[in-house]
Amino acid sequence: MIKKVIFYFSMLIIITPGLLAQSKQQKQVEEKVEQLKKAMIDGDSLMLDKLSSNNLIYGHSGGHIDDKKEFVHKLVSGGSDFVSIDLTEPTVTVVNKKTVVTRHTLSAKTNDNGKPADVHLYVMIVWQKQHGQWKMVARQAAKKL
Repeated sequence: MIKKVIFYFSMLIIITPGLLAQSKQQKQVEEKVEQLKKAMIDGDSLMLDKLSSNNLIYGHSGGHIDDKKEFVHKLVSGGSDFVSIDLTEPTVTVVNKKTVVTRHTLSAKTNDNGKPADVHLYVMIVWQKQHGQWKMVARQAAKKL
């Protein structure tokens, strides 16, 4: 009996730090997702720049791929104008200490180049910890049918 208690206690000590670290990473990246959402609605170039990796690959549901410069420019110029964004069905998958993948369903009202529309997308974002900060390194959207 004592051996079982010692075994289970030992396992708890070994597993708990990993779970706590994962929870911390999940929380940090969930905050980044919210910051990104707000920055996209506001067209906040400084925050968009801060949240995006210099190597960003931003895939649109129509197949076009933006780099960081194009991604930020479209949101700041109104070429891609999010009036509102609602994110549902979020998942956060911790791959390792420096990589996290988030997925969600995005429903938004847009006004791209002055043309109002509703969009419904599945979105996957890869986040990487760079110099102590979580950065969006890749994003891919697919149209929700």
